Amino acid sequence: MAPSRLSARAPSRGAILDFLSFDRMMTASVTHLIYWCGLAVIFLAGFGVVGAALGLAIREASLEGWLLAIPALVAGLLSVAAMALVWRGVCEFFVAIFQIADDLHALRRSSDSGEAPGRPRF
Repeated sequence: MAPSRLSARAPSRGAILDFLSFDRMMTASVTHLIYWCGLAVIFLAGFGVVGAALGLAIREASLEGWLLAIPALVAGLLSVAAMALVWRGVCEFFVAIFQIADDLHALRRSSDSGEAPGRPRF
């Protein structure tokens, strides 16, 4: 039989009481919301890069304008992709930190109750 995992969450006593007592952390949900909002801002910046490159190409009606717009578009889209990766890494870092806090909370709760962590319960 596989060892049972420690539960990082306390038994639910109600949503309001969990919220007020900090027994259940909601940082993972908030971090996901912040991630999606930040990703939306990054994509808006991507639309701005595309618009700026097209504006540069249209404003300069010559061949040089189009030749300037293509590298600007490529560099802008690459920087937007890099920003999205960095933003994902930052958010994963925060999720990992809060997961460590939840695991430490579960370990403390199990040590206070006298049960050995990681041992299978039969």
